[in-house]
Amino acid sequence: MYPKNAWYVAATPNEIDEKPLGRTICGEKIAFFRGPEGVVAAVENFCPHRGAPLSLGYVSEGKLVCGYHGLHMGCNGKTVSMPGQRVQGFPAVRSYPVEERYGFIWVWPGDAALADKATIPHQEWYDHPEWAFGGGLFHIACDYRLMIDNLMDLTHETYVHSTSIGQKEIDETPSKTTVDGTTVTTARYMDNVTPPPFWKLALRGNNLADDVPVDRWQICRFTPPSNVIIEVGVAHRGHGGYDAPNEFKAYSKVIDFITPETETSIHYFWGMARKFNPTDKALTATIREGQGKIFSEDLEMLELQQKNLLAYPDRKLLMLNIDSGGVQARKIIDRMLAEEQTAATAKA
Repeated sequence: MYPKNAWYVAATPNEIDEKPLGRTICGEKIAFFRGPEGVVAAVENFCPHRGAPLSLGYVSEGKLVCGYHGLHMGCNGKTVSMPGQRVQGFPAVRSYPVEERYGFIWVWPGDAALADKATIPHQEWYDHPEWAFGGGLFHIACDYRLMIDNLMDLTHETYVHSTSIGQKEIDETPSKTTVDGTTVTTARYMDNVTPPPFWKLALRGNNLADDVPVDRWQICRFTPPSNVIIEVGVAHRGHGGYDAPNEFKAYSKVIDFITPETETSIHYFWGMARKFNPTDKALTATIREGQGKIFSEDLEMLELQQKNLLAYPDRKLLMLNIDSGGVQARKIIDRMLAEEQTAATAKA
C-alpha cells in the first residue's frame, strides 16, 4: 500500500537527543539512536536475544544497549557484546539507511542498496536567514493517501477551517492541476479578496495593513512518496499578487511530510516556513500555534473518514474536478508500487 524504496521523515532530531526512539515506518519497527559522534543510526527494533524492543534501552559509547539484559548493539545491527556472555556470533538484525538533514531524520525502509542520499528533497528554507520555520508532529489514524487528498484539494478550507483560513472564494475560484514527471501541482489564484483571520495575522506580522483587499494564492505540490509542499500567501492588491515584492506580501510554504506507520495510520510532520520577518520568534510561535489548531481540525475529519471507509469497504467514492490533484498523486504512487512489485517478483 505504500512504497518502501523512498526516503521518509521518521523523526525530528530532538526526539533522539536523550534516548532511543522506537517508531514504526511503513510497517517496519525501527529503533533510532545516536551512534559514535552523535551520528544517527537506525536498526530493527528487536533484540536478537529475547526479542525485546531495543528502543526501551539506552545509548552508551555509541552503542544501543538493550534495556532487558544489557546486550550492546552496533549501528550496523550487529551484536557487539553482552555482560558475562559470548554473543558475537548472534545474527545481525536489519539496519536501515538513515540521514539527518534539513531539520529532520530521514529513513529508507526499503532495499538499502537503492538508497541514494542525493534524492532527499532539498528544502530551500532550512537554515536560511530569510526564512523562519515552526512545526510539529501529529499521529493520525488514517491512510496516508487520505492526507494527500486533503492537502491537494484545499476547497475543504471553506468548511473545515471556516474561522481561520477558509473563505468562499476558494470554492468560487477554479484550480488547475498539472503533472510534470513525478510532481503534481494544483494551483489556485484568488484576486481582490478579503484576507481571512489567519492571513490578517500574517499581514500584521509583516507590518502590513490587514484591512485592505489582497490577492491570495495556493500552490500545492506533491512529490513522491508522500510529500506535499504548499506555497501560500497574500499580497496587497495591485502589487503583482504572487510576484509582488516582499514588502507588499506575506509569503510562506506549508510543509507536509506524511509518513505511513501502518495501512491506516500516519506520522504527520507539519509546519510553516515563512519568508517575512524571520527574526520575530514570538511571531513564529503564534503562527505555529495557529497552524496546529488548523491541522487539528483536519485530524478529526480524516480519522472519522477512515472509520467510515473501513465500515463500508465496498462503497465507491465519487470523483470531481476538485479531486484531480489527489487522483494524479495516487497514480504516481500506484506506479511506484507496481515497479517495486515487479522488482520483487524478478528477485524471487
